[in-house]
Amino acid sequence: MQDLKKPTIDKDLDKFSYMEEAAGTLSRRLIAPGVALVFIVLCALGAAATMADAPGGVLIVAAAAIGAYMALNIGANDVANNVGPAVGSRAMTLVTALIIAAVFESAGALIAGGDVVGTISKGIIDPNSVSDPSVFMAAMMAALVSSALWINLATWIGAPVSTTHSIVGGVMGAGIAAAGLSAVDWGTMGSIAASWVISPFLGGLIAACFLAFIKTFIIYTDDKIASARRWVPVLIGVMAAAFGAYLALKGLKKIIKIDMPTALLIGAAVGVAAWAIVHPIIRRQSEGLENRNQSLRILFSIPLVFSAALLSFAHGANDVANAVGPLAAIVHTAESGSVAAKVSIPLWVMAVGAFGISFGLLLFGPKLINMVGQQITKLNPMRAYCVSLSAAITVIIASGLGLPVSSTHIAVGAVFGVGFFRERYTERSKRRLEYVNKHKPSGQKKVRPIRNREEQARRRLVRRAHFMTIVAAWVITVPAAAILSGGLYFVMVNLIK
Repeated sequence: MQDLKKPTIDKDLDKFSYMEEAAGTLSRRLIAPGVALVFIVLCALGAAATMADAPGGVLIVAAAAIGAYMALNIGANDVANNVGPAVGSRAMTLVTALIIAAVFESAGALIAGGDVVGTISKGIIDPNSVSDPSVFMAAMMAALVSSALWINLATWIGAPVSTTHSIVGGVMGAGIAAAGLSAVDWGTMGSIAASWVISPFLGGLIAACFLAFIKTFIIYTDDKIASARRWVPVLIGVMAAAFGAYLALKGLKKIIKIDMPTALLIGAAVGVAAWAIVHPIIRRQSEGLENRNQSLRILFSIPLVFSAALLSFAHGANDVANAVGPLAAIVHTAESGSVAAKVSIPLWVMAVGAFGISFGLLLFGPKLINMVGQQITKLNPMRAYCVSLSAAITVIIASGLGLPVSSTHIAVGAVFGVGFFRERYTERSKRRLEYVNKHKPSGQKKVRPIRNREEQARRRLVRRAHFMTIVAAWVITVPAAAILSGGLYFVMVNLIK
């Protein structure tokens, strides 16, 4: 029987199928940028309709579009730190994390984001040096564009960076271009630079300490479930206390001013209440569980969901100003014709920041969420718990000491701290070796400490390539944003004039 196949027709059909597949893949990749572009255009049109009769309307519309672009980038990059550990530990799915973060980010921004913002970010530039309205608006526009572009680049290369440091660098660069080096408060800049080291180190140290506690008193004990019944409610109470104080200090500071002692008292009360509530719940959950590590993960999963929501709320309340602060300043200056030290944030401007952050998270957030939660080091619910708790405690300590810290640096530093601690613990912990050898199956060789350097290198639990990329991005964030902002300023000041 003759072969009825026609090779030429088959090849042509294969080409068509490949083209259709390629077109489908390309179209899927263009959906997110397309939706983002529509959001930016809608924000610009909304600003045009709202500020139709205001002086400087064209400039306000342009600033609204750039502010929307900035908010999208903050959502794509910065929010990953809040939900990444929970996703990486499989305490929640990516879709659930995106929904929770988007809802609580928006709620934090709209409920507790505040109605007043400083026009000069972090007080790094002397307001008198940029008192001319046209100079000031050019500086704010340059700062917005440069910081947004830098965060976009960092997201593209997979590096979670501080959006606060980005906008600080942008304002500094524009201020230097406008008024020279003397306009910068170098003492404030020095404290910000110090936070590059303090934030990740403190976050990593606290996370490692809690992981050491969990390993010592729960994981490497003969009866894990009994230990968990005793200590997990205490750890959840500590987490509740930390988040209670954290929200009192940071998440609600725009609604009501709470001092440190009062915040700590609120945290202590919340912690005791949480312990009393979860103690019987943990006891019931632990009934019938097998005496192994997999069982412990169940007990830590629910607290991670709450921590992701609370971190997102606090982030929305605090960091929305990074997106809309310069925009609010431009709107006020264009309307009044004068530069003010503090300005009120119109509701439409706050909405641009709140929804922009949420859209950025939903459209572009998964890349950085996977980076923080899975690619730096492997996380389980116990390790992710340590990361989330470290973020809240570090911010409380830094606030008490008056240190400016980055939530991004803290969270990522905590992930690194957990990974590096696991490496060292695996290599050197006598308690772990004794436990593993005591419970090893009969006939299996005795586990010995790792002494061979090649073996140590092969068993590294933190990916060094990601570590170097992220640290490098942290170090150059302020200077890169400053240089870009200074160059953009010289272009914009001529356009505005």
